[in-house]
Amino acid sequence: MSLTDPSGEQYVRLRGALRRARGVMARDLPWTGSSPWGVFVSETMLQQTPVSRVIRYWESFVTAYPSPSDAARAPVGEILEGWRGLGYPRRALRLREAATIMVDEYGGRVPDSLESLRRLPGVGEYTASAVASFAFSRRVPVIDTNVGRVLARALANRSLRPAEARLEASRLLPRDDVGAFNQSLLDLGAQWCRPQPRCEECPVRRVCAWREAGGDDPATTSAFVSRPQARFEGSERQRRGLVLGSLESAPLSFELLAQRTGLQRSDLERVVGALVREGFCTLGEDGVAWPTERSR
Repeated sequence: MSLTDPSGEQYVRLRGALRRARGVMARDLPWTGSSPWGVFVSETMLQQTPVSRVIRYWESFVTAYPSPSDAARAPVGEILEGWRGLGYPRRALRLREAATIMVDEYGGRVPDSLESLRRLPGVGEYTASAVASFAFSRRVPVIDTNVGRVLARALANRSLRPAEARLEASRLLPRDDVGAFNQSLLDLGAQWCRPQPRCEECPVRRVCAWREAGGDDPATTSAFVSRPQARFEGSERQRRGLVLGSLESAPLSFELLAQRTGLQRSDLERVVGALVREGFCTLGEDGVAWPTERSR
């Protein structure tokens, strides 16, 4: 199937089916309809982390830091402590850096253009598009691994290259209510058009190009669709998480850290050295602790 005309039949069918099924597909997400800052925080936390894990952290974070200025003023260690257990803590540092830029350059507000959003630390193509769409109703496609599967299966029934996926997603967008439409695509991919699809229960199954044509799953090699991640058990990422999960505001000796993490001294010294260089913790005569620096 080749799709070129955004007014063509398959675009119209899928747009209509998504709109009709919106009520069935919509997830009850606490950041839906929240402030631009709330949306920005949610999209940062959702990078490589499932919704079910993010909700509790998001609620705690926006309660503690209801605006960019609140996050920018907070000590690094305090931000990291609140992030503990969510994973990928580098996102917490980048989020605080982004909040500082918002205060310094945007009057304490989240910028509303794709270009400005992309210049913020920790913000890539997806996060910038999601914030622009959900916080500011910009008419831009929002493509993650969930939407990548929907595009390959329901719309095109073929594996798409990155440029093709972006083009088809743009052509699929309606003229209005774009944020809600993008959310429907995400909801569909997260709940039905999954790696192991639930086709018989899917609310748009009657217009799915792949289901109509049959054949091999086109999403397995399509752009934006994630591949299996490297093993976590025994990885450096696991070791880093063990150290960060053990830290406190008061310094901990290497001996105590070794007891808490179960790591060998050589592994512990290597991991702590890397975390100190990256700004996740401090190392002094008394041991290892959360950083206490306050930017303003």
